Formats: sequence, structure tokens, C-alpha cells
Amino acid sequence: MQLKKANLKDNETIEITGSKSISNRLLVLSYLFENTMMIENLSNSQDTQVLKNALESKSEQIDIHHAGTAMRFLTSYFAIQEGRTTFLTGSNRMKHRPIQFLVDALRDLGADISYVEKEGYPPLKIVGKKLVKSKVTIPANISSQFISSLMLIGSKLENGLKIHLEGQITSRPYLEMTLKILRNIGISNEWEGQIIQIFPNIQSEKSSQIITCISESDWSSASYYYSLAAIGRKCINLKSFRPHSLQGDSVIREIYWDFFGVNTISQGSESKISLLPESTFVFPELISLDMNDCPDIAQTLCVTATALNIPFEITGLSTLKVKETDRLVALKNELFKIGCIAEITEDAIWSTKFFESNDHISIETYDDHRMAMSFAPFCLIKALTIENEQVVEKSYPQFWEDFAQLLD
Repeated sequence: MQLKKANLKDNETIEITGSKSISNRLLVLSYLFENTMMIENLSNSQDTQVLKNALESKSEQIDIHHAGTAMRFLTSYFAIQEGRTTFLTGSNRMKHRPIQFLVDALRDLGADISYVEKEGYPPLKIVGKKLVKSKVTIPANISSQFISSLMLIGSKLENGLKIHLEGQITSRPYLEMTLKILRNIGISNEWEGQIIQIFPNIQSEKSSQIITCISESDWSSASYYYSLAAIGRKCINLKSFRPHSLQGDSVIREIYWDFFGVNTISQGSESKISLLPESTFVFPELISLDMNDCPDIAQTLCVTATALNIPFEITGLSTLKVKETDRLVALKNELFKIGCIAEITEDAIWSTKFFESNDHISIETYDDHRMAMSFAPFCLIKALTIENEQVVEKSYPQFWEDFAQLLD
């Protein structure tokens, strides 16, 4: 897709559908607790549809393609489907994304899971059975989705589930999101220190009532509009957002205020927020951030900083190595194309020099939706081409239509 050099319109409004993270958790719970939940504002992302199709399927072979969340959540889900055998597979990239820590934890609980091809990686053969153990230990510095996957099935176990987290906890807000969603549907839980306790679901008269759950609009998707507002210095309105959020990525409000002077004005009665750049804001000499709690918005921030020539050093990004692609390597490569020389380690990226990029910029997306969307706002600086632009369907199918609406 070719994006011409553009200007940002002022005071335009768009609406973003439900959060993929919340929708996926609610979907799994809705199938665990059959006929007791109704979900409103479900994400229209490809990932959520893949997960929904997998949960509805009666097939022995389940292919989740590129959907990492689906792979992780379904591994635990199928492990407790007594009497059902499932072969869970995905794309070639999925077969290179490690899942051993989750499989080890489920095996410790008594699950029958084996590797079909390479040890430690999908595809998996899962023979569903009743899990009688109620305590498990798992490293805390891995993907939070491994831990959330266990949390989601915890209340379906006879004695609940006590999860001991070993080491430094990463992506804490995503774990807190899972706990809050569980509480919202009546599942008791607590988190003290390194221990997460999910109590067993107690059947009662209330359990027969239908619970309506609303999936908040997606703050990760909102981040690309914060980037546009920061670079283009015009107001953008986003509908279906609330001032208080379950999502860790809602920290984008504070980050873009602190470093780019984009104020978030909430209009609660309309469930709308306005991204309003301060005209007198003085940009910082350096952006220094630990994004351990919100790694998914790191790409967006680095592109924004590059567009505005603000040096940055971002740490806490170890989980980006095992996403749709190695996002740190991909980010370093593509930042160079827009005029930033960056260095990376296993968990950090920092700029070393900005320079004038050439006029023929083509951004490779590496089958990663966030690479496409995070680089798109740079078209306010220079024309560029986004390769394989359809990857946005993974999380935000209407992105290019909404994006175009904001540009002159």
C-alpha cells in the first residue's frame, strides 16, 4: 500500500471496536461456562474470529494460523476437555514460537500434552482429561498469556488453582486484566506477592443467570492515533472509550502526555476521548522508559519519537522477541529506513543517531500487524509504502479505512 505524504485533518472522529485482549478472554470463559454469558462489542479482529471458530469447532484438527493468543489460551482450554483429543497447530511462524513453559505447567497439573514435531513448540497433541492438582509454578518473566491461560481455566478445576510466579513479573497489567474479568463474572481470586489464587467456581442459583459482558474498545489500536496526533498536532476524537480501563495499554494516555504533549480529554457521557496536542509543549531531550508493562505499544512510540527527532531508550521489551516476529530486530531494521539508527539488546532498543531518510521508503511488515500500523503515521513526514498491508486484519481489519478518514 502506498501512503502519500499527508496532512492530518482536525477534529475528526472514528470508532474502534472491542479490545482483542478482553474479547479473547471473554470468549474462552463463555465456552468454559456455557450459556451463562453474553458478550457485547466483541472485537472484529481476525485473531478473535480465529479463536471463536476454534472454540465452536468439533474437529480433531484445529489450525489457529498466526493467532498466538489463541494457541496459548486453547492449549489450556483443550487440556481440560475430558475425553476429547485435539491436534492444535498453526502457521510456520507459530511453529517457531515457544510454548514449553505453558505445556510444562499444564503437565505438572496432570495434563496429557505431547509435541507432534519439535520439542517445546507447536503443533501439540492434547488429550483432554480431568486435572486434579491445584498448585503450579511458572516463570513470571515469560509471556503473560501463558499465565492468563492457566488463570482462565483455574475456576473449572475441582480445587481451583494456585499459581506461583517465579522471578520478575512481566506485563503485569495483562494479568490484572484477567483477574478483573474473572471477578466481573463472579470468579473469586486474589494476588499476593508472587502467588495468584483462582478459587473454584461455586454453582448457585445465580449461575443460571445470563451475565452481559461488554468488551471495552481497544487501547492498543488507539495508540496509532495518539502517534498521528503527536506528529500532526491536530485533535482526533475516538469513540467507545471510557476514562477507566482494564487494559494496560491505556497507559498510552500518560506516555503521550509526558513525552509528546498530547492531552486526553474524556467525555464520559458520550464514551468519547479527544486527543488534543498542546501547542506550547516543549519536547524532551530524551525519552527514557521501561515498557515492561506495555510492550505492545513500544513500536508506535519509537516511530513517533523518530518522526519528531526525539532520542529514546526503551527497556523491558524481552517479550517482543517471541511475538509474530522478532519485533526488536524488525523495528531496528525499519527505523533505519525512516532515518533512525538504533541499537538493540535482548530486551531494549535505543536511538543513536537521526538522519534524513531517502524518498523511497518501503516498510516490511514481517507478517506483523503492529509493524504496519505503527509505521503508518510517518506518512505525515514522508510518503512511504507499507508492504503486505493486509496483516492489519489480525487485530484491526478497518484500520486503513479509518486511517484514511483522518488524512488530507
